[in-house]
Amino acid sequence: MRSLKKGPYVDEKLAKKVAHRKPSDGGIKTWARASQIAPEFVGYTFLVHTGKNFADVLVTEDMVGHRLGEFAPTTKFVRHGGKMQKEIDTKAKQSEIAAAQAAKAAGEAKKK
Repeated sequence: MRSLKKGPYVDEKLAKKVAHRKPSDGGIKTWARASQIAPEFVGYTFLVHTGKNFADVLVTEDMVGHRLGEFAPTTKFVRHGGKMQKEIDTKAKQSEIAAAQAAKAAGEAKKK
């Protein structure tokens, strides 16, 4: 937590880039994930480094005060489960297919 006396942390280079560009100029590449989003950043697109590549972050009003890194995840979520989850997913797909076929058969019966 940063003290109120110091104010919000905004990377100087990033603030300078925003001051010299227009929102329509394209993305601003940055490695400053810890930088807080200032009200001047609204409407700009930032390319935030994730450790491997850059994630597009379009800043909106409700993002002000948050950090840039919050909107560019560094890890990829691989779903939980395994064998059991796979079985549940296949059963759900089969029930969807059965419901679609039943609806199709009911639609054809109405036509006759």
